[in-house]
Amino acid sequence: MASSSRPSRSGAAQTGRQLNSDHEGFLRHRNFRWLKRASALCLVAILAYALIDVQPRPNGGTWLGYTLGTIGLLLIVWLSLLGVRKRMMTRGAWSLKAWTSAHVYLGLALIVIATLHTGFEFGWNVHTLAYALMLLVIASGLFGVIAYSVLPAALSNNREEMTQPQLVEALGAVDRQLQSAAQPLEPRWAGQVLAALGEGPFTGGLWQRLTGTRQGGATLRAIDAFNSASAEEADDPALVRVEALLQRRAAQLARMRRHMRLKALLEVWLYVHVPATFALLAALTAHVISVFYYW
Repeated sequence: MASSSRPSRSGAAQTGRQLNSDHEGFLRHRNFRWLKRASALCLVAILAYALIDVQPRPNGGTWLGYTLGTIGLLLIVWLSLLGVRKRMMTRGAWSLKAWTSAHVYLGLALIVIATLHTGFEFGWNVHTLAYALMLLVIASGLFGVIAYSVLPAALSNNREEMTQPQLVEALGAVDRQLQSAAQPLEPRWAGQVLAALGEGPFTGGLWQRLTGTRQGGATLRAIDAFNSASAEEADDPALVRVEALLQRRAAQLARMRRHMRLKALLEVWLYVHVPATFALLAALTAHVISVFYYW
């Protein structure tokens, strides 16, 4: 008897689960699996700290402190391997999505583990430096999680299905029309247009890119100049066309600057997160060496 070509119910269910897994975000991966595991780890650490009688008091030098410190050390080393993991493509339990989900939630759990490890004892030393760097790494990573959850949609909406080269080309097209339309204008008006054409979307420093703040601008000043034209000049079709093109140019510049601002916000956290991670590993090495030296 010929075998049926239709997939089994179990196979269809497995396929459905795989499709759902492929479309869910890394924070919700497998119904918040790593959030639950990280929460359980924190709960066990808190109960151990609260219930185990360690004399004279819980701190990093007790057996509980060493246990929590070892767990924290292993977590930090493992979390720092995400960059290496991104270069390998696998699926299933240890897919990149699962690894990233674990990276986020175990990274947050590290706050509890490391704080309990310290026994709430801080000072001006390498131990507190390692703790502070750890908090900086976690805070910058949290900013990255929020950025990647919110900004890509805003970036796509701002581009309106245009790529960055297409945005640049659209501005170039407006500039070419402006150059042509400004030819018959009087020198004072042509000078305003030339000044506007000299203003590019990439002017300004990093802070202006991140905040989106720019004082004035040659294009806006040219628009103000054309708006202040006398009633007789305002009826000139050439001036009306140039002013309309300047308005289009200003809108295109604003879109491109929003695009660069969103991209900068999407990337700038890495300039803190990655160097701080290496600094944390160095401080952690000094912390461990000093602990065993004075043990």
